[in-house]
Parts: sequence; C-alpha cells; structure tokens
Amino acid sequence: MKSLFKKAFAVVMAAAMLLSLTACGGDRDKSGNSGNDGYTADNTTFKIGMSGPLTGGAAVYGVAVKNAAQMAIDEINAAGGLNGVKFELLAYDDVHDATKVEANYAAMYEAGMQVSLGCVTSDPCLEFSAFSAEDNVFFLTPSASNDDVPAEDNAYQMCFADGNQGKVAADYVNGLGLDKIGIFYKSDDSYSKGIYDQFKDNIKGIETVEASFTESTSSDFTQQISKLKDCSFIFMPIYYGPASLFMIQAKDLVAANTTYYGCDGFDGIESAEGFDINSIPQTVSMLSHFNSKATEGKAAEFIQKYTEKFGKDTLNQFGASAYDCVYAIFNAIKAAIDAGEEIDVTISASDLCEILKEQFQGGFSYSGVTGTDITWDENGYVSKEAVRYDIKK
Repeated sequence: MKSLFKKAFAVVMAAAMLLSLTACGGDRDKSGNSGNDGYTADNTTFKIGMSGPLTGGAAVYGVAVKNAAQMAIDEINAAGGLNGVKFELLAYDDVHDATKVEANYAAMYEAGMQVSLGCVTSDPCLEFSAFSAEDNVFFLTPSASNDDVPAEDNAYQMCFADGNQGKVAADYVNGLGLDKIGIFYKSDDSYSKGIYDQFKDNIKGIETVEASFTESTSSDFTQQISKLKDCSFIFMPIYYGPASLFMIQAKDLVAANTTYYGCDGFDGIESAEGFDINSIPQTVSMLSHFNSKATEGKAAEFIQKYTEKFGKDTLNQFGASAYDCVYAIFNAIKAAIDAGEEIDVTISASDLCEILKEQFQGGFSYSGVTGTDITWDENGYVSKEAVRYDIKK
C-alpha cells in the first residue's frame, strides 16, 4: 500500500483544490496499476526521478550518477528532446540511508515522475523497488546491484547483479591457473555477502583462504591481513572505503606482486580521501563494464565530456552507467513511438511502465558507454560483456 506520507499529502492536496482522487484518475485495480492519477497531468517535461547519496561517505557514487544523468538529459534536450518535449531530472539525496527513500520516493512521485533511475546503492533501492512496484513505475538503476532489486517486473538493472558479478568474477579467476586465492569480504553487508556467496558457488578446484569483517570491526584489519598475507591473489567484493584501508594497513605485509581484485564497489578508489593509490605496491584491479582510462570509442567520448564538465574526482562507472540508463530509456520510448505507441508528456507513470516493459522484454537492445548490444532478461538482469580493469598496476 502507499506510504502514510503519500496518503496524507494526497488528502491535503485534494481538500485544498476541492478535487477528488477519482476525478484525477482511475481507481487502482488489484494489480496496483492506475491511469493518470493527476500527478503527471500538468507535466510539461518528461520527468525522470532518482535517489542517491549526494552527501556522505558514498557521495562519489551518487554525485556521479546525478552528474552523468543530467549530462545525458542536457544532450537529449539540446537535440530537440522527444518530439520537441524536453526531459527533466528529479534528484534527491538519500545519504545511502534506506530510511530516507520513502520521503524521496513520495516527493518524486508527487512531482510528476514518470520513469526513474531508482536508487544508486542497493539497500535504499530495495526500498525504492517496493514503493515503485505499488505504483507501477518503471525504473532502470545504474548501480544498485543486489539480486533482489529487480524482483518486480517494473525493475531493471544497467549494472551487473551481485550474483552475476560473483559468477563473472569466478569465471575469470577459474581461468588464471591459480592453486590458492584469498577472499576478503564484509559478512553483514548484503552487497558483499551476495557477491561472495555466488563467487564461492562458482569457484572450481581452487583453495580459498577467507577473512571477513563487519561494520563494527571495520577499522583494524590486522587479523585479516595476517590470514591473507601469503595469498598472491585476493578477491575483495567490498566497497572502496574498507578496501583502501586494508591496502594501507597491508602494503608492507602483503607481497608486492599480489593482485587485489574487486567488483564495482572498487570504483572511485583512486579518489578516496586520505588514500594514495600510487603508494600501494600491489596491483589493484576490478571487474567492470567501464574503462575510465579509455582512449577510443564511446567510453572515451563520455570521459572527455564528463571531465570537461565535472572534473575527474567523480568519474566512475556509476556515472557512465547512469548516462547509459537515460539514453536507454529515451531510445526505448522512441522505439515504442516508432512501433505505433502514443506517448504524451502527461502520460502516467503506470502507462509508460507498461510500454517500457514491453520494449525491454521484446528484444530492445542498446549500445553505449558501458557495453554494446546490451539486452535484459525476463528477470530484469542486464546482459553485457564484463572485463578486468587495472586501476593501478
């Protein structure tokens, strides 16, 4: 059901304007779908919503998503928008705190949001997914990788799901010919534990030395380093904050020829506060769908445009993925119009969701900064090529 905040807002607005909710649009059916509910009736732009950490410890991710999404929207608008109608980004700060999502979602929905990028990080996006399913709002998240984010049929990912990251990482490691590897993960974090579980399920014939930590033990990794220091390859499915701390504390204890290998949580590590990656003798690498040092192709074009506009501090795959999300949504809407759909600027979120679901499940593909011929399966998971990217050799 709708949040209490949304209900209260709707009642107040209805009383103030002497309108009833049924006059604004159709009643919900048992599936939760509705027609134009009044929130989009006055739209003069197509509105895309997003919630992410624009401040706080994970702000490098949220700011990158906001910047890159706005850059894509600016380009689309400069090129004439959608049949002359422009797009608008509604961006709200959730500080990587799932408890902030309800108010953010309500604000976006009541501001006329018709489609969304969901949330930037996984735990907030799980909350967003539940609310958006109730209102049948289509979203394509650039970076919320938890396997359960696309649990409903209105939800899709541009990033690799945690389970897919774990499997792809294991496939890569299986091909290295190693007898033993280390694994360092955060056992009370859904992102880290999800990737770890899938990685373990797919590792074949390789001895693993494992060390974990929790939020309450994330300031001193002495014991974990002691356990892992003899491993020449250490898989680290964690965010860059604890990863950079581990590397600082381990740099003189772990062999210089060791490789640290992470997933998308490593993105932005070279810009982490108080961390000089060049002082770390070990190789730092990650599973990625974006090379932030690309010198050709669409990735290089994105890098040039982004850094000219916003600098290098927030250049990462989260932003690149958000840029692709906006263009994928735009291209899917265009494809639907070309197929005969009538899409007006006041279309309800629910009606647009049904159109986009048909596109994303009907063979629509997209080529952009983070991949070529990108498609989605029936569960909302993305299909595209992943590569190992060396952040620091």
